[in-house]
Amino acid sequence: MAYLSLSTANLPDPAIDPAAGKEPADYFNTVMYEGNESTNVITGVGFQPDLVWTKRRNNTGGHRLVDSVRGVGKGLASHNTDAEYSEPNGVTSFDTDGFTLGNDDDYNKSAAATPVYVAWSWKANGSSVSNTDGSITSTVSANTTSGFSIVTYTGNATAGATIGHGLNSVPQVLICKNRSAARPWTVYTEMTGNAKSLELQSTGAAANSTAFNNTTPTSSVFTVSADGVTNGSSENIVCYAFHSVDGFSKFGTYDDLYFSDYDVDSPFIYTGFRPAFVMIKGTSSGREWVMYDNKRTPDNGVYLRANTSAAEQTDATNHDISFNANGFKIRGGSGDINTTNESYIYMAFADQPFKYANGGTE
Repeated sequence: MAYLSLSTANLPDPAIDPAAGKEPADYFNTVMYEGNESTNVITGVGFQPDLVWTKRRNNTGGHRLVDSVRGVGKGLASHNTDAEYSEPNGVTSFDTDGFTLGNDDDYNKSAAATPVYVAWSWKANGSSVSNTDGSITSTVSANTTSGFSIVTYTGNATAGATIGHGLNSVPQVLICKNRSAARPWTVYTEMTGNAKSLELQSTGAAANSTAFNNTTPTSSVFTVSADGVTNGSSENIVCYAFHSVDGFSKFGTYDDLYFSDYDVDSPFIYTGFRPAFVMIKGTSSGREWVMYDNKRTPDNGVYLRANTSAAEQTDATNHDISFNANGFKIRGGSGDINTTNESYIYMAFADQPFKYANGGTE
């Protein structure tokens, strides 16, 4: 019997394969930029984004999420429950290599320092289409290659209503926000189950919830209850839907694996790629939504938190993680990422699939 040699070259081809002319950075990328309080054309994203999530780094400033389905000038803040903002001077256009900003301070305040904003961008499918797979007609921009879709719909307060998401696999994560009313962000994850949800603006644990009607999504629809957070009568809702794609994205969980010698014994999470972005949330008790990316040096414990407008933090002792060729390793002992009696979920997007990535492995 012939055996292949132990080499990354002999790994299966990833779904998004650089050898076939497709890069992970064609679907997700992080850029940093300086504010100028004027028209600010941000380039270097590498594609025309459909979801842009921005955050000021060096001072208090709101998170802002803008997408191509809701349209420019319409912002949501991950750190609070506010309804959708009208922000005509926020993101003013989605461009072929990035996006353009107006002079809104939450997106583009002038500062003399080095880049003070970070923007995470995802590519869906550009122009949205009507989707009638569910009992409520939705408007969808879905990228079945990268496992990401943007879904908007109008609620009808009917328990068991279904909404088409446009993907061809079961979503593992749904991040939903009522745009019309001041209601919490509601997050479904496969890892916490269909009878619980998390809130993006909150440090709270996964809590019992009927928001998704105690029903697991299918490859065509997700289900909501009559709860106003996901199905308020005549209220507008947006959901961002994700599933794992080999070599590009991974949504999973790890448990209470705290050790005193972080470098030797702490958790290593295999993703099958070198990460470009990781967000972690403890689900058993009150923990932050901590965000790392490869442009802000996670090896030094540089992180932001989706649930607060606070500035970027640097904690090389307790919040340190490292991005390796095949996943990420926890190197700190903060309860936000690594302690006993805690379960964690994570969302990770790739810089390079393991087959092509350089750097350390575990």
